[in-house]
Amino acid sequence: MPYSEAHANHAINFIQQLRLTKGKWAGQPFILLPWEIDLVKKLFGTLREDGTRQYRTAYVEIGKKNGKSELGAAIALYMLLADGEPNAEVYVAACDRQQASIIFNTSANFVEGNKTLSKVTNTVRSTKRIVYPKTGSFYQVLSSDVKSKSGINASCVILDEIWTYPNPDLAKMLTTGSGDARTQPLFLYLTTAGNKLTGYGWDMHCKAKDILEGKRVDPTFLSIIYGLEDEADIEDENNWYKANPSLGHTIQIDRVREHYMQVKDDPADLALFKQLRLNMWLKQEIKWMPMDKWDNCNFAVDPEELKGRVCFGGLDLSSTSDITAFVLVFPPEDEDDKYQILPFFWLPEETIVQRVKRDGAPYDIWNQQGLLNLTEGNVVHYGFIEKFIEKLGEKYNIREIVYDRWGATQMSQNLEGMGFTVVPFGQGFKDMSPPTKELMRLILSKRVAHGGHPVLRWMADNIVVKTDPAGNIKVDKEKSTEKIDGIVALIMGLARAIVNPTDDGSSIYDERDMIILG
Repeated sequence: MPYSEAHANHAINFIQQLRLTKGKWAGQPFILLPWEIDLVKKLFGTLREDGTRQYRTAYVEIGKKNGKSELGAAIALYMLLADGEPNAEVYVAACDRQQASIIFNTSANFVEGNKTLSKVTNTVRSTKRIVYPKTGSFYQVLSSDVKSKSGINASCVILDEIWTYPNPDLAKMLTTGSGDARTQPLFLYLTTAGNKLTGYGWDMHCKAKDILEGKRVDPTFLSIIYGLEDEADIEDENNWYKANPSLGHTIQIDRVREHYMQVKDDPADLALFKQLRLNMWLKQEIKWMPMDKWDNCNFAVDPEELKGRVCFGGLDLSSTSDITAFVLVFPPEDEDDKYQILPFFWLPEETIVQRVKRDGAPYDIWNQQGLLNLTEGNVVHYGFIEKFIEKLGEKYNIREIVYDRWGATQMSQNLEGMGFTVVPFGQGFKDMSPPTKELMRLILSKRVAHGGHPVLRWMADNIVVKTDPAGNIKVDKEKSTEKIDGIVALIMGLARAIVNPTDDGSSIYDERDMIILG
């Protein structure tokens, strides 16, 4: 196939006239790094005999923070403004509108930072749209939650983080048939590695890898993958460069080294490091808690010594036929103290025999040992639990009770009527990730005392986590096949305990910030 240096340089020169808008590079020209120049040259300089671009599809898989969003934003603008396509339709797509907006907002910043481009275009941030009136062209955000995408005739589609796509519907709708009326449409996939070896993202990864290895031939498909194989030594810093071609430029080796030292003993965060930093596809769900570290926090907890102490309660009701958990978290009173944990659990009495057989858990024995309570009937009796919590409030200074806003509305109102302060708590990544990561940090540093409670230990061992593209984590109830209610309640209680004062009006977090791993 012929190669045109002029075509390649046309794209490179356009991109490098843009100015960066974030961090220490704000205001500086977007000077492409060697790997970016190589990509742009291949994409725009490799031509067919008829002079059109050879590559219709480009798959670029690379670790986070290597600048793929900036590169995608610049290419989207080139396809809108400089590709010579009349009535161009450029789209950036992702599994949700927030993710899709990342690249678009970067494009809008590029436009607003360039006097010429800002004059010849109209940017409407509220609708996520840039219009180029001269050629009747536009650039628009799309996501899988858009109801109708009919009538699309794309000249370019940027598909971001396809490992998160729940199904192939959005991508196939945008790439199959779309652009048939165009002479050289471009479909650019930008993604990091995923956390499961199934789904559309994994299928595209396999296709790209097969093309690189010569197992499949598709002259219209450009494959670029920066990442490590499963057998690679992740402690070897030379390998970090293989997954991060921007290392030393947009990413500093000291920051990656620091990140690795923070997470190497934490299975969940180490898995995230592999996925997001080293661009390694994860083979299976990762259990969240290293149980040897959990057992190292088997410090005695004396309920009588905690009388009158400030504490925060996390309440996870689950369903009326399932386990209900209420966990009290007592913040440390000084730097030598620990977060002390008192958990309480309930099941309906009439279903316990079936539950023992179904779950394979010794609920009956735990009940006999006083570790798990039963309520009358075949569903959990919420009124009984409310009275129980009311009695606890007479013994301990329960500053707040935190509950899942979707699952405990009536009980929260009843508890509020008893005089408790109740606080709703979301179960999404935004609310759950910081206290989940903080709990792990506290466990690893032996700053938690849980008394070795067998039910809570069983639940800790059951948990797997899920992640979002930004590296936030939360416990995954769907993939945690066994019960995890006590840990969810613990995380919610901890979330309030780490930001609220103790008895003397102080908190250890007055002296240092919460440390968020990842």
